[in-house]
Amino acid sequence: MAIGKRTKKIREGIDRTKLYPLVDAIKLVKERATSKFDETIEVAMNLGVDPRHADQMVRGVVTLPNGTGRTLRVGVFARGAKADEAKAAGADVVGAEDLVEIVQGGKIEFDRCIATPDMMPLVGRLGKVLGPRGMMPNPKIGTVTMDVAGAVKGAKGGSVEFRVEKAGIVQAGVGKASFSEEKLVENVKALVDAVSKAKPAGSKGTYIQRVAVSSTMGPGVKVEPGTTLA
Repeated sequence: MAIGKRTKKIREGIDRTKLYPLVDAIKLVKERATSKFDETIEVAMNLGVDPRHADQMVRGVVTLPNGTGRTLRVGVFARGAKADEAKAAGADVVGAEDLVEIVQGGKIEFDRCIATPDMMPLVGRLGKVLGPRGMMPNPKIGTVTMDVAGAVKGAKGGSVEFRVEKAGIVQAGVGKASFSEEKLVENVKALVDAVSKAKPAGSKGTYIQRVAVSSTMGPGVKVEPGTTLA
């Protein structure tokens, strides 16, 4: 397939075989994020794990020091006082049985889902709907909690969920092209640190094998893994 002029141009100056220090990689990616919209800057990490094995699953949440530049819509399954807390904290959608019915009907008006523990028997019915979207509440990442206000504020304030995919890859957005290089570097290091701390017991050999950064419409730039550590 022929490469378009724009793609060819933004690839110029990038050595596809070279590992760049993180600061240089971010600079290259930012310079090439020339779309009319504010592109998302993304990180992809190849990990030395096989997520088909339960003891090699990598999953967690990290609050980026400079936020994500994206406004998340947050849905909360809660009743009574906890529902009120969620609304006061800025949740976009709050409900119990009524919200379950809405989601079962295929209407999902949120990007992050939080639930109080007592709601999980109800929310469990939504596994087939929320599961494939990676939105099922989970106590391991703080989305099943009695501290709904804290969870909502965290989601709104720049927390990012990460989960290893079948091929052993973790991908996550770490900000926008409009962010300064310094802020993007800080966010990347925070994500890599969180993924490092989530290293499972079953992982053998080199854990973080490859790292690359890219923008929504731009080429990937390979990064020296050692330069991503805080």
